[in-house]
Amino acid sequence: MKEKDFYTLEEIEDEFIGVKGTPKRDKYEADLNAFLIGEAIKQAREARNLTQEQLGELMGVKRAQISKIESGKSISFSTIVRAFKAMGVNTASLDLGSLGRVALW
Repeated sequence: MKEKDFYTLEEIEDEFIGVKGTPKRDKYEADLNAFLIGEAIKQAREARNLTQEQLGELMGVKRAQISKIESGKSISFSTIVRAFKAMGVNTASLDLGSLGRVALW
């Protein structure tokens, strides 16, 4: 039986998306990070038993905007802070991989 080759995620990303530092890879990583931040907001909202509409009311935006935020399509640093603070999250940090964690507030 032939032995199978195994590849790391980074090797696959390099091959199919591009190596780090290329425009296509940078966009991919930015989109992925935005999605993960949106997912973190969604999980925090659901843990507090809030609907998107309720979170929107706390933030002063419509439900559709919360949907965009949670999908990573309309996310900025100030939006991230507003969302977590509206839910009463007192501290938050961002994992920057090899650079470590950074406290957001």
